[in-house]
Amino acid sequence: MISVLIIGNGNVATHLEKAFLSANTIAVKKISSRKLESIPNAMVTILAVSDDAIATISSNIKNSLVVHTSGSFSMEALKNSTHKGVFYMLQTFSKEKEIDFSAVPFCLEAENDEDYLLLERVARTIGVKIYAVNSKQRKALHVAAVFVNNFTNHLYTIGNDICEKNQVPFEILHPLIQETSEKIKILSPKKAQTGPAIRNDERTIKNHLKGLPKDQRKIYKLITQAIKNGN
Repeated sequence: MISVLIIGNGNVATHLEKAFLSANTIAVKKISSRKLESIPNAMVTILAVSDDAIATISSNIKNSLVVHTSGSFSMEALKNSTHKGVFYMLQTFSKEKEIDFSAVPFCLEAENDEDYLLLERVARTIGVKIYAVNSKQRKALHVAAVFVNNFTNHLYTIGNDICEKNQVPFEILHPLIQETSEKIKILSPKKAQTGPAIRNDERTIKNHLKGLPKDQRKIYKLITQAIKNGN
């Protein structure tokens, strides 16, 4: 049995605790980052806290292996005097939405092989996609994830606003969104690109721009030009 302590009370901590509770080989405990007076001992301590809190909280932990779940911070952000590592899950987490951890990539890093193998054992109790990713690679992955997830979701928000303004249900766009995400599994994103920008259809582009407010027009122009440039 592997003892795991999760520190945090946000989306990642909530989903991790639920998943580990269903794993037969994991004994899991979870505490809030505000209740660090008495920290239980554990083989692996996972800091599922905000990036800015990693250094402060980790400096107060004496457990043998302490890891954080950040995509943008290096392993050296941990300030504990014991062993360090990273247990980064490349996925978007919301408390209201269930997570299928078998589809989640686990990006692991540790200071030595023994610790890495322990983190791998922990990850395999709830997932199957395991990757050895160093801090430089993880930072690049996190930037890429912001583009494909956070920025894309903001574009969904704009699309939803346009639909609402024109009294059209946003769900009409769901099949298009689904097909786009499925297509890039077999084609490179560049080869999958369609639309007026890639066709250099200036008439359609100008027509679209006329109907957009200033902020949306800026975004439309910027992305259109990037597509034209092949970026």
